[in-house]
Amino acid sequence: MATTPRILAFAGSLRADSLNKKLVRVAAAAATAAGAEVTTIDLAEHRLPIYDGDLEEQSGLPDAARGLKEMFRDHHGLLIASPEYNSSITAVLKNTIDWVSRPEPDEPPLSCFTGKVAGIMAASPGGLGGLRGLVHLRAILGNIQVTVVPRQIAISQAHTAFAEDGRLTDEKQQASVAAVAEAVTTMLTKLL
Repeated sequence: MATTPRILAFAGSLRADSLNKKLVRVAAAAATAAGAEVTTIDLAEHRLPIYDGDLEEQSGLPDAARGLKEMFRDHHGLLIASPEYNSSITAVLKNTIDWVSRPEPDEPPLSCFTGKVAGIMAASPGGLGGLRGLVHLRAILGNIQVTVVPRQIAISQAHTAFAEDGRLTDEKQQASVAAVAEAVTTMLTKLL
């Protein structure tokens, strides 16, 4: 009997009305429609201190980091919508990755990332749609043993891209986001 792919979906943003939170919800719905079991989380509900090796040595992992590690460990794949800040990823996204990557006693390095499959996307009011940040995100994930599907999407002029119901108004963009989610679901289905 085949295992249902479990995907963790989130945006690298803390803003309540984040364009990337809207985008990852579109992708999560598409992954669900493709047969995955999707858990969408909001990083604003998992506040972490800035990674500090001294803090980790003195106090161990913060509770929020342990909770996130458990969620990452319990899912086969990731859907990440990443805002672009100064041509890279956000501090909250990098900080989340850094804390989740920290091994606890008797835990193999990168155990929460190794073997995962990810789909990445971005939304921005700018003309490139967050594309430059996706280059960095792809490199970071690849270096921590995550397979990132080749297909990705960057939505430019994203402040005008979403309808009231949360869908993208451009059907080609909607289909492209769905294709990223479906690519992750398909790859996981083959691997599980």
